[in-house]
Amino acid sequence: MTTAHRRALTGIKPTGTPHWGNYFGMIRPALELAEVTQEAFYFIADYHALTTVRDRVALRRDSLEIAAVYLACGLDPERIVLFRQSDVPEVCELSWILSCVTGIGLVERAHAYKDARAQGKDVNFGVVTYPVLMAADILLYDTEIVPVGKDQVQHLEMARDMAGYFNQQFLGETGYDEQGRWDGKGLRRPESLVRETTATVPGTDGQKMSKSYDNVVPIFASKAEMKKRIMSIVTDSTPLEAPKDPTTCNVFALYRLIASPAECEALAARYRGGNFGYGHAKLALLDKALEVFGPMQERYDAFIADPAALEAILLRGATRARAVATPVIERVRAAVGLPIHKAGLAHG
Repeated sequence: MTTAHRRALTGIKPTGTPHWGNYFGMIRPALELAEVTQEAFYFIADYHALTTVRDRVALRRDSLEIAAVYLACGLDPERIVLFRQSDVPEVCELSWILSCVTGIGLVERAHAYKDARAQGKDVNFGVVTYPVLMAADILLYDTEIVPVGKDQVQHLEMARDMAGYFNQQFLGETGYDEQGRWDGKGLRRPESLVRETTATVPGTDGQKMSKSYDNVVPIFASKAEMKKRIMSIVTDSTPLEAPKDPTTCNVFALYRLIASPAECEALAARYRGGNFGYGHAKLALLDKALEVFGPMQERYDAFIADPAALEAILLRGATRARAVATPVIERVRAAVGLPIHKAGLAHG
């Protein structure tokens, strides 16, 4: 599937200080998508975060922090629409309307809800309706493409189903002709762009890198903190003088994520040649990490030091997002029989 000249959308949940697992699993792929898409919409999903977050200071801080991270990593806010979910109130209106055409059985089949119930967790209603708000996030912008991992395909399919329910119940048609072309009247059904499975980013203990395991290497940390984390990576007890297998080493697994093929080949040769310890490998990883993330760190520090500038970027993005969302919500209101008050739907 080509993504040229199509509108793509992705959500970014504010999760606190990002680590290498976030960067290679989420941030870098999202930035790569923006390079091949005519229109890219990135939103910070602060409404979604409310299913678990109860600290207003942390929510505001984390929302700005994730914006600073993406900007520091290369997101261009002049070309890409970066905005905060809660700055586009139309998403809540669309979420309610979608909830009125969606059967409870559909949302109860959502994996996250089923898993939470199976584990005996105390589930709030936000968790139950999470897929409906997610569908509203997507459908509000006439989104054509949504990048998803294989474990997220269900959510995209549910959004497609909800668009179909709306079109059929309020317009009496699917909204698509026999060739699959959208007629522009109802809600547009998005297509998924399933990301290829990426290698698991190992943490310092060899498990998948995760904050819950406290085994992360932060993207933006001081040199001392990054060195401390990298030097704590678990390795085996092979003696210094003995040859080593780079393919079984956690240090090398991380190195190959940030180094060129030639650099990886050179380091692998040192592993296999003997008289090369894991301490040497960790220092090589540290040097490469500082080279790759150092310039990003400088940009990140500058953004974090100026929260007013971050707010201005997000609000400009919200204005651009609402310029797209307003015609959609007007179209929805017309279809369901709700009044359309232009002043109340003004952009920004």
